[in-house]
Amino acid sequence: MAKAQFHKNQRVYVRPVGTWATIERIVPQWVKDMDEPLRIHYDVGLGREFAARELETEEVATLSVVDPEMEEWHVVRVANKWRSAEDCPNHPVPGTHPVVVTGSHEGGGWRVPGVEYDLTPDRVELQAKVIAAAPKMLVLLRRLADYARHNPENLPDDVMAIASDGDALISSIIGPME
Repeated sequence: MAKAQFHKNQRVYVRPVGTWATIERIVPQWVKDMDEPLRIHYDVGLGREFAARELETEEVATLSVVDPEMEEWHVVRVANKWRSAEDCPNHPVPGTHPVVVTGSHEGGGWRVPGVEYDLTPDRVELQAKVIAAAPKMLVLLRRLADYARHNPENLPDDVMAIASDGDALISSIIGPME
């Protein structure tokens, strides 16, 4: 059973899209012989309905919390429009180039111009893999920094220095940690 967590005309941050929107309507999913809806989705006018876990209120909204479930970035291969596979046999995957999908739709994300890919295809392939793994690396780095902050007596000085560097990097990306 579900209860609405947001109300109509409430301003919310839509995490998968990375923008603010206003809830236009609440869409309950009813099941026969049940008094309450099974699920509730929210229409914010962005082309699809969103679950409550994908939305945040103005008071709570912050980019400092990276939820690996919400940030499932991945690399897809798309065909080269500027060269055929026969024209670029030295590319890691001839005839294609990587695109990092950072949203819930295959259209959003990171791309590289064809000329840049032709100059350094191995470098662009590495960039794509690093960008796709970034949310998980950020979560891992945050876990290390949190552990070090709460257990400084259990860690060697070298590990504490790494955790401190990680904490500084996290702060430079998303702001200070609580």
